[in-house]
Amino acid sequence: MNRLRQASLTVGLAFFFAACSSTSSTDTPGTGGSGTPSNTSGASNNTSGAANNTSGASNTSGAGNNTSGAASTGGAGNTAGSSPVSGGNAPTGGGSATTGGSSNPTAGSGTGGGGPVVTPVALPDVVTSTNGAFWKTGTLTPVTSGTADVSADDASKKQRWDGFGGTFNEAGWDAMSVLSAADKAKVISLLFDAADGANFAYGRLPIGASDYSMKRYTLAETKDDFTMSSFSIAQDKMMLIPFIKAAVALKPELHLWASPWTPPAWMKDNNSTDDGNMKDTDQVLTAFALYLEKFVQAYAAEGLKIEAVHPQNEPGYKNPYPSCGWSSATYIKFIRDYLGPLFVKDNIPAEIWCGTMSADTDASIATSLAADANAMKYVKGFGLQWNTMNAVGSLKSKGTVMQTEHRCGNYSFTSPHATSTYDANKPQNDFAYGVESWLNIKDWIDAGVNSYSAWNMVLDTLGTNLNASKPWHQNALLVIDRNAKTLTATPAYYVFRHLSQFVAPKANVIGVTGGSALAFQNPDGAIVVVMYNSGAAKQAIVSLGGSKFQFDMPANGWATVHHAK
Repeated sequence: MNRLRQASLTVGLAFFFAACSSTSSTDTPGTGGSGTPSNTSGASNNTSGAANNTSGASNTSGAGNNTSGAASTGGAGNTAGSSPVSGGNAPTGGGSATTGGSSNPTAGSGTGGGGPVVTPVALPDVVTSTNGAFWKTGTLTPVTSGTADVSADDASKKQRWDGFGGTFNEAGWDAMSVLSAADKAKVISLLFDAADGANFAYGRLPIGASDYSMKRYTLAETKDDFTMSSFSIAQDKMMLIPFIKAAVALKPELHLWASPWTPPAWMKDNNSTDDGNMKDTDQVLTAFALYLEKFVQAYAAEGLKIEAVHPQNEPGYKNPYPSCGWSSATYIKFIRDYLGPLFVKDNIPAEIWCGTMSADTDASIATSLAADANAMKYVKGFGLQWNTMNAVGSLKSKGTVMQTEHRCGNYSFTSPHATSTYDANKPQNDFAYGVESWLNIKDWIDAGVNSYSAWNMVLDTLGTNLNASKPWHQNALLVIDRNAKTLTATPAYYVFRHLSQFVAPKANVIGVTGGSALAFQNPDGAIVVVMYNSGAAKQAIVSLGGSKFQFDMPANGWATVHHAK
């Protein structure tokens, strides 16, 4: 039945892409806000399939100015440890088991709820992955003896789990432009389908350009347009909105949230989309609040509900790509005295979050805002990423905490759990990054966050961002070879899917002991354990709420065990 459902979805999405007149492969006139660098290294406006069309990159962080890479161009073959999926069958969930993993993905989310009720789908009891053998279904056998490698305790309830997600960027849609309609549909299915994909519940999008846009731009380019008379999402309608609508066509209940990488250039002290600081004047802050309001309203007019707005991506970093520095005082004042009151006055349905915090200094912005009772009247929760994990403990009692951006890999600096060798010309998208991804996800969930977001869901093999001085080639979940016109699912994709396909929104994180593992209990009572084995292959035993089961665990790989009590 799952295969019939998948075939139907794939055909429907293929018709969507065939009917949709995408402009992602055309060169768009204009260069963004006034004063911005004309060099848009790493982003290409060339037509689809061109070998020198490079794509995307990531919102960055940890070492904002420590970016890297040359903007070399071209295709490339499949990356080591990745799984080609173009033109063939998507890796499927396999067998038939209980249905808890994807039930009711709209409830309990940190950025809203409601929406369509989703019919549960059958999920396998066991799925394993290792290098060269991803997404293999196994058999779960009850046993009465033996010592459990991992034990899940459903009596030990921890934080509510709202879901996993990823980020929409122009570079991803542009890379997809070289694919057939069927393979474009496969991309969307692999990311959002509950039966045969990662079942992502959240979608992040930039407000204006991110460093993975195809050019620098904002939504109000006219200097000193304090009334926002020139506000326009025309650029978004070319690539970003078609990408989002393709996902929503498959998953109408998808939760959308947004953050700007930069305000309009004229609102900054350097009159540029790159680098610079937010001006702290009443006139500018009033206009920026109106800018964010108009964004929510413009997307609503497109049939896309923005459930939450985070006022600034990485306010502690000023980088040679779209970015903006904010002082703690200005950031808090903006939410408390401008954005919050405006959204209340005009009945804007989007929530306001304190995000997205990334630099070490950003943690102090979040904790200072949490201590301001008047600002907190308007704040739903906190968006944290990269270097701010230590703030989760102090903030989770104040509101919901989202992990808002997964580390992107290919670092020219030290990063937690990273073992891949830095490459100045291309990202690795290798198995080592898959292991790194697992360890980072586990760290954040153990710290107490309620949701977790991937960075770029889709890029080409170069993964190049808009860094004007030293482009950074970053990893993605799905990678497209522009020359071969093929789609590859990376090891990191499967790491996310081992969690996201099985753990339902409104689940609870539960206690787990033994090995490198995470455990959840879904709303229907099913227990999900995801574990990583760094050693040799073995017969593993897992204890789920007191019942023991055995299965074949691969060497240096992952297993998801899904069991209905």
